[in-house]
Amino acid sequence: MKAVKSCLVCLISYCENHLKPHYQLTAFKKHKLVNPSKNLQENICSCHDEVMKIFCRTDQQCICYLCTMDEHKGHETVPAATERAEKQKKLQESRQQIHQRIQDQEKDVKLLQQEVEAINVSADKAVEDSEKIFTDLICLLQKRSSDVKQQIRSQQETEVSRVKDVQEKLEQEITELKRKDAELEQLSHTEDHNQFLLNYPSLPALSESTHSSSINIRPLRHFEDVTAAVSELRDKLQVILRDSWTNIELKLTEVDVQPSEPEPKTRDGFLKLLKIITLDPNTLNRFLILSEGNRKVTFANHKQSYPDHPDRFDGFCYQVLSTESLTGRCYWEVEWRGGGSVAVSYKNISRTERLGSNDKSWSLYCDTNSYTFYHNNIKTPLERPVSSRIGVYLDHIKGILCFYSVSKTMTLIHRVQTRFTQPLHAGIRLYFSFSCPDGSSAEFINPE
Repeated sequence: MKAVKSCLVCLISYCENHLKPHYQLTAFKKHKLVNPSKNLQENICSCHDEVMKIFCRTDQQCICYLCTMDEHKGHETVPAATERAEKQKKLQESRQQIHQRIQDQEKDVKLLQQEVEAINVSADKAVEDSEKIFTDLICLLQKRSSDVKQQIRSQQETEVSRVKDVQEKLEQEITELKRKDAELEQLSHTEDHNQFLLNYPSLPALSESTHSSSINIRPLRHFEDVTAAVSELRDKLQVILRDSWTNIELKLTEVDVQPSEPEPKTRDGFLKLLKIITLDPNTLNRFLILSEGNRKVTFANHKQSYPDHPDRFDGFCYQVLSTESLTGRCYWEVEWRGGGSVAVSYKNISRTERLGSNDKSWSLYCDTNSYTFYHNNIKTPLERPVSSRIGVYLDHIKGILCFYSVSKTMTLIHRVQTRFTQPLHAGIRLYFSFSCPDGSSAEFINPE
């Protein structure tokens, strides 16, 4: 028959029929009944074959009363029930702490859910307002375009009318001049001297043209000045839009709902922020080769036949950018050999400029003897212990960029405090190295 209870005093499991004496007889009233257990023999001392009712605090184990006179002699011992009561009390305290933490975190989850809703409402409103503003701008530009077109056509009509009026009057003068010329020609053929002299004084003197002096033939410019003025307006608007767009992007990157987190102090702390980085083949210089799932780049001995792409680095810029854009907080590690630079850069860096040679990129050059930091073509030599592994920590919002030498410990090589205005991309620049006949290389790794 199936057991329904186990007795911790008898150390026996009972079926329903044989359990009745424990309920009926006074001798069994103090026995402890529990749910059926297969582990009753674990309550028997393996040395003395006695029930273990005592707890040794010195060795943190259950023992029998004979053990207190043997190998546990002189140890701090208490009844197992007493120890259980104290442990039960601590267990309850731990449960209360857990329950309190659960309540606190449930409140935090609720707050975060409210924050999500607030973000969605705010984002939707920002999109709606932005669309309305851009629509207003488009309407304004369209109206200005229409006004300019109307004024040009009106001025065109006025000028054409003026020119045609002068043209008509000149044509009338030409007709009159031709008539007079015909009369003179007829007179010139008169053979009778007396008739010729008689008619000659009646000829009127040729007067000056009343319209030729008002004609101002200009070079073929006409409305070119208007086009130039509109072009100037376009250029000014492009400058304004570019500067304003940079400010808009900055405001977008400053949107952060997460609480401010302290900078990690240990490698384990950095690894919690680990970012998986892959390299973008479209940016790869033709003297570089990707491998290991686009996570490793190697200097090639000859030029590769990659297709043309506007994002591809050219010339002596033996470098490549990551596919992923980097914002917020993140960390990655690069294993390098030979010689090269570990960098971050805005995506719109010139494809003919080296990483670190402009104000859009920050680069740490590594070789077997030293480090050198480059930004905006400013060179900063650094005396730090050289390691083949570089750790990079980025806090985009706070404008923090740190390079670490990673071995058994992490040593800060260089720290940058600035203001990032665009999302960043991880970058690698390689150099030809005689110490690496197979080609210098760099690989983004997953630390264990």
